[in-house]
Amino acid sequence: MAFHDVRFPAKLSFGSVGGPERRTEIVQLTNGFEERNTPWAQSRRRYDAGLSLRSLDDIGELIAFFEARRGQLHGFRWKDWADYKSCAASVTITYEDQQVGVGDGLTRSFQLSKTYASGAASERRVIAKPVQGTVRVGLQGDELAEAVHYVVDYESGVILFLSAPAEGERVTAGFEFDVPVRFDTDSIQVSVASFQAGEVPQVPVVEVRL
Repeated sequence: MAFHDVRFPAKLSFGSVGGPERRTEIVQLTNGFEERNTPWAQSRRRYDAGLSLRSLDDIGELIAFFEARRGQLHGFRWKDWADYKSCAASVTITYEDQQVGVGDGLTRSFQLSKTYASGAASERRVIAKPVQGTVRVGLQGDELAEAVHYVVDYESGVILFLSAPAEGERVTAGFEFDVPVRFDTDSIQVSVASFQAGEVPQVPVVEVRL
């Protein structure tokens, strides 16, 4: 599968429904207890883009985007309006939003990530599709300058320092990001009459692993 580094129109994803899903295998034991396990290391996100369509022009834009991706064949970027920042939605991004690594004096590349924490538990999510021009990076509490101290691969979410951070130095980052997805259907069925009457088509979208 190829990945097209283009974003689904943000105005069409605004108002869509979706979020993370996990796969949990539950075995009921004879003594009434349960054993729970998951084959997935990370959650996967699903969305329905159909709910955000508001006009026939929106339908036309969706069909053009769908055809250019050749249905499920090619992936693309998706803006999840409920979770697209390294910080809370109402807060401005800073270079200290997320700790993405600790220097060892040798390593120059660090993967962007976002940590979700609740109580003593936390989950680290790899961020592979940061938004161009939004990444801010800090080292041991000081903000650095892109192209002077580091460069960002916006297709993989990897920060590459020009000089390796010293041992023990905290590497932090703030950013906006997209979700790599594909259409989860090879057909879009639209009735103009029903759409004008308030019925919208289902357009499932699912996150892909890169």
